[in-house]
Amino acid sequence: MKLILSPIKAIWTIFTLCIFFSDCFADIRLPKLVSTGMVLQRDHPIKIWGWASPEESIQVEFKNKSYNTQADKNGDWFLTLEPQSKGGPYQMYLKGDNEITLEDILIGDIWLASGQSNMEINMQRVSPLYPEDIATADFPQIRYFEVPKHYNFKEAQKDLPSGTWRTINTDNILQIPAVSFFFARNLHQTLDVPIGIVNASLGGSPAEAWISGEAIKKFPDHYQEWIRFQDDKLITQIEKKDAENSQEWYALLNRSDKALHSDLKWTSPDLDDADWKEMEVPRFWKGTDLENLSGSVWFRKSIELDEKWLGKTIKLDLGRIIDADSVFINGTLVGSTSYQYPPRRYEIPVGLLKTGKNTIAIRVISNTGEGGFVPDKPYSINMGEHSIPLSGKWKYKIGAEIPPLPAQTFVRWKPVGLFNAMISPLLPFKFKGVIWYQGESNTARPEEYPDFFKGLIQDWRKYFSEENLPFIYAQLPNYMEPDEEPKESQWAELREAQAFALSLPNTGMAVTIDLGEWNDIHPLNKKDVADRLALQARKVAYQEGGIKADGPVLRSFELEKNRVILHFDHVEQGWQLSHGENPNNFAIAGEDGQYKWANAELKKNKIIVFHEDIPQPKFLRFAWADNPADFNLFNAAGLPTAPFRIKIP
Repeated sequence: MKLILSPIKAIWTIFTLCIFFSDCFADIRLPKLVSTGMVLQRDHPIKIWGWASPEESIQVEFKNKSYNTQADKNGDWFLTLEPQSKGGPYQMYLKGDNEITLEDILIGDIWLASGQSNMEINMQRVSPLYPEDIATADFPQIRYFEVPKHYNFKEAQKDLPSGTWRTINTDNILQIPAVSFFFARNLHQTLDVPIGIVNASLGGSPAEAWISGEAIKKFPDHYQEWIRFQDDKLITQIEKKDAENSQEWYALLNRSDKALHSDLKWTSPDLDDADWKEMEVPRFWKGTDLENLSGSVWFRKSIELDEKWLGKTIKLDLGRIIDADSVFINGTLVGSTSYQYPPRRYEIPVGLLKTGKNTIAIRVISNTGEGGFVPDKPYSINMGEHSIPLSGKWKYKIGAEIPPLPAQTFVRWKPVGLFNAMISPLLPFKFKGVIWYQGESNTARPEEYPDFFKGLIQDWRKYFSEENLPFIYAQLPNYMEPDEEPKESQWAELREAQAFALSLPNTGMAVTIDLGEWNDIHPLNKKDVADRLALQARKVAYQEGGIKADGPVLRSFELEKNRVILHFDHVEQGWQLSHGENPNNFAIAGEDGQYKWANAELKKNKIIVFHEDIPQPKFLRFAWADNPADFNLFNAAGLPTAPFRIKIP
């Protein structure tokens, strides 16, 4: 049977479809990045672009000057404004078959911020360190644009699915990524110029996800993986299987958890937990009878409160818990977190606490057998200046022990996908430079990173059509437990790989080897990271003469008997030790390659390193560790010495 439409119905059907598919008609359309509140790059030609009907005429009026162009046969159009000095706010008027007015436009400097989670983490996450900065965040000349987090393996996209420019103020500051905010504020206050930040970051993303399809061809294994993930059916199968695995695992956990099927509520303050075991909290479960347990464990602790705690806003700090938790006060759920990284900061509703005994119960879920309460984090109940520590003995009982949760495939991290979806739509925009904070997800394969990282920088410069686009990046900070003896370190190798990129022109590296936390891959101190990035930006992108942006960097070395004499740049004003009488974290080895901690002495712009038991040093390392213990070596500007290793002829 054939469906025959009358002419009127056919026209109406086409009209309806054209409304659904908006490109059918003549209205000019702008990319999400070109919108009200934007910052345009000063002192360079400014490209304005968009889409319209084929050969549609477009007029743009800006600062009392008119510009005209015509869309090509595909409906693409662009025009170029002459370079503008800093200023604003301005209005831009665009006219085709429709009219668009953009308001509140500034002319200043725009920076692209990219990388993984440490470039994502917002001011809410780091808020305990920066209450004053948050309370005073009123910067009408700092603008922020967040690129939506998505991927595309098949083609480079021309536009973003959403996004708006935001002015930084106290209403939104907690949602703004911390590095972006502190970097922008530093430059704005130092240079007295409007600053725009476009943040294109995704937690956990490896470098290969941010490289173009053309550049990934140099890496055959990753190229093949990119080709493989262009198959929509494969992605659907993987995502379906991951979802099923997760659903089945949590269903099994909930069926198996004795607490969820007991007549006696394990969250109740009236529960008799006399037969429960005890554990000192915080600690990891390794070394206890919970080691390698995947499943759920319930913890309980009672505290005594007097009347001053009633009727007030009460905060509960529970550090970090691996992997997930649900927290109950006197039997009532007050908060939960589904994965291990966020700080556990919960608010206790008014009226829930009582005088006398109050019971905290926590259901802890360990997905893969590496559970625990992360040490050296805050565990307390707080009301203003009053605080009760919650570290110490807790009662615990296993709710369920089941096989580990199957590993998940993170499709969004696969090669090329983030470049196509999150970087490609930005390419017509003019940026002052790039700031980059990434590398943690490549530490398992540090040998690849030198080519990856240098290739990425060159790739972006090609696609942004700027051969020497300033590229400023943070070297990975210290992380994990310090080692008692010198040993190999993939994190140290990755830092070295990052430093190799300094051989490219217009690059700058902010050393952060002193700014990490041994127990947190997401250290809270983002202001010092951003300020060091800003110093590098002022040196590289703004070519500010005389600025002290670098810590001590090894220039050369020589051997005198059993002593290695190291010569450094950027110590003209002398050295600074944060503690101790001599620098630490130097290790040397003889021909056998067996490293020993070495003695080190400061002499003007050099350091003398030796070990009495190594008469012929052949290898030397400085700060070569996941987390160099008690790092203490800085220059007079307070900037740390960059890690390095050398082979001695």
